[in-house]
Amino acid sequence: MRRLVEIDSSNPDLGSTGRGEAALADFITDWLTPYGCDIERLEATPGRPSIVATWRGTGGGRSLMLNGHIDTVSLDSYDGDGLAPVIRDGAMFGRGSYDMKSGIAAMLVTAAASAERPHRGDIVLALVADEEFESAGTIEVLQRFSADGAIVVEPSDGEVTLAHRGLVWLDVVIEGRAAHGSRPDLGRDAIVQAGRFLARLGDLAHDLASRPEHPFLGSANVHASLVRGGVEMSSYPAECTVGVEWRTLPGQDVDTVVGEIDALLVAVSAEHPGFSYRIVPGLTEPPFEADRSSAVVQSVLANVEAVTGKAPVLRGEPFWTDCALLAAAGIPAVLFGVTGGGAHAASEWVDLASVDTVARVLERTIDDFCA
Repeated sequence: MRRLVEIDSSNPDLGSTGRGEAALADFITDWLTPYGCDIERLEATPGRPSIVATWRGTGGGRSLMLNGHIDTVSLDSYDGDGLAPVIRDGAMFGRGSYDMKSGIAAMLVTAAASAERPHRGDIVLALVADEEFESAGTIEVLQRFSADGAIVVEPSDGEVTLAHRGLVWLDVVIEGRAAHGSRPDLGRDAIVQAGRFLARLGDLAHDLASRPEHPFLGSANVHASLVRGGVEMSSYPAECTVGVEWRTLPGQDVDTVVGEIDALLVAVSAEHPGFSYRIVPGLTEPPFEADRSSAVVQSVLANVEAVTGKAPVLRGEPFWTDCALLAAAGIPAVLFGVTGGGAHAASEWVDLASVDTVARVLERTIDDFCA
């Protein structure tokens, strides 16, 4: 695991010094080569490879994919040398130690060990690029590979993640009328008009918090992320664009969000004649909710309890993960990973004992699921 942390795989889309995943993909390929798996390097974007390793089963069994990302967030935000891991008080510190090179280490060691035992189903490792930005790696993998079940080994503090929120980004463009700043009779201030919308958006955010909650995810939430408008001090702005983010719950999608935002804008229009707008949908990522009855979920839950001696704690995540992409591709999925802290922060660490626990749970699950 130390060697994984020492290799810079910071995402170039997230910082000025990002090196990409190529060097780490090379190291992983070299590490896997003696273990008798088929190794494929997927690299639709040069310098941004994902590695898929497959140990073929004897036939007639279920295939299991372990998914983990090999990119990290920027080193720029790390306090100290993020590529010089330090072990202290049972923890390893370094960029990516928690999110998620410890999970990658557990996946590699576990799959290689499990593959030495008889298994009817395929064991697949998807070691993907770009999860921290656009998930291009998992998207590329799913164009070529599938499985009967998947475990995303993102950090989850030893708890089993059964759901996470999705997101919808959109722009609300408020239309004004450009004019010289001295001619209010000719101009219409799009920024002032946008303020009317923003006040209503705040009311909507409060309303969402009072609606029925998801058992793991709580309420959906919405907020204004960016405001852009005007070209100079002496002119009435012709447009003001408000970037809006809505974190969705299972059952909500882009149509849900656009419908609610449009209803809010219609109400503003009714109160303020001449108010004009358009909605421009942007990035959409679906929410995720695992099928509790699926074989992969049942196996993970049973093996967490077998390894830890405790009933597994179930949770949801407020953020988005590649679980949603796997589920959308028809692969039952669940998320389970290590304990630690500091993801995306100035100091990042993983509890080393938890890495061993995760590895033992993964190994037992592979043996159960693929037998």
